[in-house]
Amino acid sequence: MIEKAIAELKKLVPFKETTELGDIVLILAEEGQQPTLIYAIVTGIERDPSRRDEWWHVALHLLSVPPQAVVWTLRTPQFTGQESFTMGGQARFIKALRIDRQQPTPPQPESKARGGLRLVK
Repeated sequence: MIEKAIAELKKLVPFKETTELGDIVLILAEEGQQPTLIYAIVTGIERDPSRRDEWWHVALHLLSVPPQAVVWTLRTPQFTGQESFTMGGQARFIKALRIDRQQPTPPQPESKARGGLRLVK
Protein backbone atom coordinates (compact mmCIF):
# COMPACT_ATOMS: atom_id res chain seq x y z
CA MET A 1 0.00 0.00 0.00
CA ILE A 2 2.81 2.45 0.80
CA GLU A 3 4.40 1.94 -2.63
CA LYS A 4 1.25 3.27 -4.31
CA ALA A 5 1.26 6.33 -2.03
CA ILE A 6 4.96 6.93 -2.79
CA ALA A 7 4.28 6.79 -6.53
CA GLU A 8 1.49 9.37 -6.16
CA LEU A 9 3.69 11.66 -4.04
CA LYS A 10 6.45 11.57 -6.65
CA LYS A 11 3.94 12.91 -9.20
CA LEU A 12 2.84 15.77 -6.94
CA VAL A 13 5.88 16.85 -4.94
CA PRO A 14 9.21 18.21 -6.23
CA PHE A 15 11.82 16.01 -4.50
CA LYS A 16 15.61 16.21 -4.38
CA GLU A 17 17.88 13.24 -5.01
CA THR A 18 20.03 14.01 -1.96
CA THR A 19 19.33 14.86 1.67
CA GLU A 20 21.47 17.42 3.46
CA LEU A 21 21.60 19.30 6.73
CA GLY A 22 18.85 21.93 6.79
CA ASP A 23 16.64 20.21 4.20
CA ILE A 24 12.91 19.91 4.70
CA VAL A 25 11.84 16.31 4.24
CA LEU A 26 8.45 14.73 3.75
CA ILE A 27 7.85 11.59 5.79
CA LEU A 28 5.19 9.09 4.80
CA ALA A 29 4.25 6.64 7.54
CA GLU A 30 1.84 3.76 7.09
CA GLU A 31 -0.15 3.71 10.30
CA GLY A 32 -3.34 1.69 10.19
CA GLN A 33 -5.56 2.17 7.17
CA GLN A 34 -4.51 5.73 6.34
CA PRO A 35 -0.94 6.82 5.56
CA THR A 36 0.27 9.81 7.57
CA LEU A 37 2.32 12.65 6.08
CA ILE A 38 4.52 14.92 8.15
CA TYR A 39 7.22 17.45 7.38
CA ALA A 40 10.53 17.62 9.25
CA ILE A 41 13.76 19.61 9.17
CA VAL A 42 17.04 17.67 9.02
CA THR A 43 19.15 18.98 11.91
CA GLY A 44 21.96 16.44 11.86
CA ILE A 45 23.48 13.57 9.87
CA GLU A 46 26.26 11.67 11.63
CA ARG A 47 27.90 8.35 10.82
CA ASP A 48 27.02 5.50 13.22
CA PRO A 49 30.47 4.23 14.25
CA SER A 50 29.03 1.13 15.95
CA ARG A 51 28.08 -0.48 12.62
CA ARG A 52 30.32 -1.96 9.96
CA ASP A 53 28.13 -0.86 7.04
CA GLU A 54 27.26 2.77 6.39
CA TRP A 55 24.45 3.69 8.74
CA TRP A 56 23.71 7.24 9.79
CA HIS A 57 22.08 8.93 12.77
CA VAL A 58 19.64 11.32 11.10
CA ALA A 59 18.35 13.97 13.52
CA LEU A 60 14.99 15.45 12.59
CA HIS A 61 12.70 18.07 14.04
CA LEU A 62 9.20 16.92 13.19
CA LEU A 63 6.99 19.88 12.29
CA SER A 64 4.06 18.62 14.32
CA VAL A 65 2.09 20.01 17.23
CA PRO A 66 3.96 19.96 19.50
CA PRO A 67 7.23 19.85 17.52
CA GLN A 68 9.32 16.76 18.28
CA ALA A 69 13.01 16.01 17.95
CA VAL A 70 13.88 12.45 16.87
CA VAL A 71 16.98 10.60 15.73
CA TRP A 72 16.57 7.70 13.32
CA THR A 73 19.39 5.36 12.35
CA LEU A 74 19.12 4.82 8.60
CA ARG A 75 21.15 3.82 5.58
CA THR A 76 21.71 6.36 2.80
CA PRO A 77 19.08 4.85 0.44
CA GLN A 78 16.53 5.08 3.25
CA PHE A 79 16.95 8.75 4.15
CA THR A 80 17.30 9.86 0.52
CA GLY A 81 14.03 8.28 -0.65
CA GLN A 82 15.66 5.59 -2.77
CA GLU A 83 13.89 2.90 -0.78
CA SER A 84 11.17 2.61 1.82
CA PHE A 85 11.84 0.92 5.15
CA THR A 86 10.05 -0.25 8.28
CA MET A 87 10.25 0.95 11.86
CA GLY A 88 8.39 -0.94 14.54
CA GLY A 89 6.71 -3.00 11.83
CA GLN A 90 5.30 0.08 10.08
CA ALA A 91 6.37 1.14 6.59
CA ARG A 92 8.12 4.51 6.20
CA PHE A 93 9.41 6.71 3.37
CA ILE A 94 11.46 9.90 3.71
CA LYS A 95 12.71 12.25 0.98
CA ALA A 96 13.95 15.85 0.84
CA LEU A 97 11.88 18.50 -0.90
CA ARG A 98 13.29 20.60 -3.70
CA ILE A 99 12.44 24.17 -2.77
CA ASP A 100 13.39 26.75 -5.36
CA ARG A 101 14.21 29.98 -3.60
CA GLN A 102 13.32 32.49 -6.26
CA GLN A 103 13.27 36.18 -5.53
CA PRO A 104 9.72 37.50 -5.64
CA THR A 105 9.04 39.89 -8.51
CA PRO A 106 8.19 43.34 -7.14
CA PRO A 107 4.81 44.65 -8.24
CA GLN A 108 4.93 47.03 -11.18
CA PRO A 109 3.44 50.50 -10.65
CA GLU A 110 0.20 51.15 -12.49
CA SER A 111 0.05 53.90 -15.09
CA LYS A 112 -1.13 57.39 -14.09
CA ALA A 113 -3.95 57.17 -16.61
CA ARG A 114 -5.58 54.43 -14.55
CA GLY A 115 -5.21 56.38 -11.33
CA GLY A 116 -2.81 53.89 -9.80
CA LEU A 117 0.19 54.42 -7.57
CA ARG A 118 3.29 56.07 -8.99
CA LEU A 119 6.90 55.23 -8.27
CA VAL A 120 8.75 57.91 -6.26
CA LYS A 121 12.53 57.76 -6.33
